[in-house]
Amino acid sequence: MAADTMLRFVATPQSYPDKRPAELRAEDFREIADRYAIPSAEEQAGRCSQCGVPYCTVHCPLHNHIPDWLRLTAEGRLREAYELSNATSSMPEICGRICPQDRLCEGNCVIEFSGHGAVTIGSVEKFITDTAWEKGWIEPLVPGPARGQSIGVIGAGPAGLTAAEYLRKYGYEVHVYDRHDRAGGLLTYGIPGFKLEKHVVTRRVDRLKEGGIVFHEGFAVGEDTRFAELRQRHDAVLIATGVYKAREIDVRGNEASGVIAALDYLTASNRKSFGDAVPDFDSGSLDADGKNVVVIGGGDTAMDCVRTAIRQGAKSVRCLYRRDRANMPGSQREVAHAEEEGAEFVWLSAPHSFVGEEAVSSVRANRMRLGAPDASGRRAPEVDPGGPIDMPADMVIKALGFDAEELPHLWDAPELGVTRWGTVLVDNKTLMTSLDGVFAAGDIVRGASLVVWAIRDGRDVAASMHKYLKAKAAADTKVAA
Repeated sequence: MAADTMLRFVATPQSYPDKRPAELRAEDFREIADRYAIPSAEEQAGRCSQCGVPYCTVHCPLHNHIPDWLRLTAEGRLREAYELSNATSSMPEICGRICPQDRLCEGNCVIEFSGHGAVTIGSVEKFITDTAWEKGWIEPLVPGPARGQSIGVIGAGPAGLTAAEYLRKYGYEVHVYDRHDRAGGLLTYGIPGFKLEKHVVTRRVDRLKEGGIVFHEGFAVGEDTRFAELRQRHDAVLIATGVYKAREIDVRGNEASGVIAALDYLTASNRKSFGDAVPDFDSGSLDADGKNVVVIGGGDTAMDCVRTAIRQGAKSVRCLYRRDRANMPGSQREVAHAEEEGAEFVWLSAPHSFVGEEAVSSVRANRMRLGAPDASGRRAPEVDPGGPIDMPADMVIKALGFDAEELPHLWDAPELGVTRWGTVLVDNKTLMTSLDGVFAAGDIVRGASLVVWAIRDGRDVAASMHKYLKAKAAADTKVAA
């Protein structure tokens, strides 16, 4: 490593790719920042301190070799940087766009602690793989030698897609079943284009299709076929459905017209971006144009809703969160982006009721304060006796998180074990469910979480399924002999 290539964090200030002006980016769904030019990427990568214990890698769920590909980028060896980045992640350019780096790799960067500002890891990661796509360095998915065994993957989100890719490389016949008409799960329909433009997802899916993975889109297990029949069709099955059941809030007026679930709202917006016919959007019920919008929640989904409403031309956009800014679960960067674009955050507030005769017309919110820590260690919100506040609202978007659907009931599979939260119960070592040959991974196991964790789970479950199927093939051969 050349001494003049790295360790530049003292002389070179931190610099992210330039964001488009807030008033301009709020008019469209393009990503808000372009990627680096090559000299800028190399310069920012060269700020890495190459520390002996890379906390960025430790705190990355995929344990990406971050200091190594930063060094290669700084040295201008971009193809090698891409290959190393791709070695541990099946979607590095997606993680570079949507991972909350401020809570993971960059938030644990050693030079961040020294006051010099973290290395801009996510932006460099995005730059590396976008360059690889442009230069034609992305290799086709080449299946391993055929094993004569097939796998059914239920769910085409990040966990299912990652597992499918690894399993195809092992040589299995892989079929992916998804109830949506496009693969990608929340990457396609849940995350807005200003964070993740859809061609970025589409080109990943196309690569998997070209590699021989068979996609059954618009296919709902429990409706188009029974779960038991799917098990008979394949040598092993992976459940990677994610969690899509909207978490509800028990307040008066919850059923009023204009009070909607976050995922319904985001899906409608993304479908319009694809050019789909969306009657509920066209009728105005899922379109924020000209409306006073109130979003309930403090996570990344709430931020997505807030920023989508701004782009749709909302008259006003407020976000209510029951704790303060320092205790919100979402990315602080996303909050800053939303504020720049015109959103108002009403901290320490929680809905008391949604007011309106037939359609919602306002939100009455309790003022909150933080009390003693709860079981999680966070200070629990409690109602402040100062009295409620009222704010106009023609649309209320509930972004309170997601729970698991009742899969044993939906799939007529009462023998499928679930936890008390409804997530699928698995063996922690093998990731196999209570059913032999049926595995599960991603949010349907861990609950609503990050895309990077879903990718990690997909990678892990593929290795476990490979081990199981090799043993099954060996046992079948022994019996036949």
